[in-house]
Amino acid sequence: MKKIVFLLAIFALAVSMVFAGGDKEGMASDSGMKQYTIATVVKLDGIAWFDRMREGVDKFAQDTGHDAYLIGPAKADAALQVQMIDNLIAQGVDAIAVVPFSPESLEPVLKKAMDAGIVIVVHEATSQQNTHAIIEAFQNKDFGKQMAERLVKSMGGKGEMSSVVGSLTSKSHNEQQDGVEEYIKDFPDIKLVSPRNEDYDDQTRSYEITKELLTAYPNLKGMVGSPSSMPPGAGLAVDERKLQDKVSIVGVTVPSLARDLIKTGAIDTIAFWDPADAGYAMNIIAVKLLNGEEIKNGADLGIKGYNSLKQDAGNPKLFFGEAWVFVDKTNIDQYNF
Repeated sequence: MKKIVFLLAIFALAVSMVFAGGDKEGMASDSGMKQYTIATVVKLDGIAWFDRMREGVDKFAQDTGHDAYLIGPAKADAALQVQMIDNLIAQGVDAIAVVPFSPESLEPVLKKAMDAGIVIVVHEATSQQNTHAIIEAFQNKDFGKQMAERLVKSMGGKGEMSSVVGSLTSKSHNEQQDGVEEYIKDFPDIKLVSPRNEDYDDQTRSYEITKELLTAYPNLKGMVGSPSSMPPGAGLAVDERKLQDKVSIVGVTVPSLARDLIKTGAIDTIAFWDPADAGYAMNIIAVKLLNGEEIKNGADLGIKGYNSLKQDAGNPKLFFGEAWVFVDKTNIDQYNF
């Protein structure tokens, strides 16, 4: 009898060890799926926008059991992104999700990654050639038009305005500004001065640009910007000069960077898509591609704003969601990131 009890105890211990090991593998292993290593490489680490994206990537890892993580250079530099991707190729990761600082600069290293059998998914780079898929929160030109509509309304339909991009090589930023400029053509009393100033995703640089513009163009009534650094930087310059009632600021950023300045009136409206959702979406697509699935028009990624993807007619790799959000002083407290 003692022998039987002993054998049963050994069996129970073995079973418990098997299940304990299974728990460590996460959902990917529990469901019989292969566990993948997926690196998300962003333009610049350590800023609020990509900190929020990291939250989405980390949540994806927790939800699925895949080894997913986010990295980025300490400064916005295409060469540093290239170096990071080269390192990931050497490590043999399964997939790389990229938010390029300069899409053209990454073409050779992304081709190298694809040649090595690594799945590539990009975001904020509609012209990227060496990629398996491109996922955008929306069509940038339409987004730019919506920002312009709000700025023109804040300006009363007339006056001088300027614009800011992260860099002239940032495709998404410049596509948004294409939309801005197309929209304001219907408003002859709106004059665009000093368009597309580059702040290199640096809030201090946006602050300095705004001060320079306010000096050079004393009648400036509005600014619109695509980098997340622009609204808080420009808003601070407006706030310091007590120009809330004269100059309107509309641009892309996260609520946490703009909350106080929206409440003082220094920033009129911020526009964004949730970078956490974008990070999650990139990783979902990477896994689908690794599993041999085809991404099709109307695909549902199970994320708000990405429930029915639109496939670009001219580029079957390119997909758009409808994930934009506009926030002003009436709804800023609804967002806690």
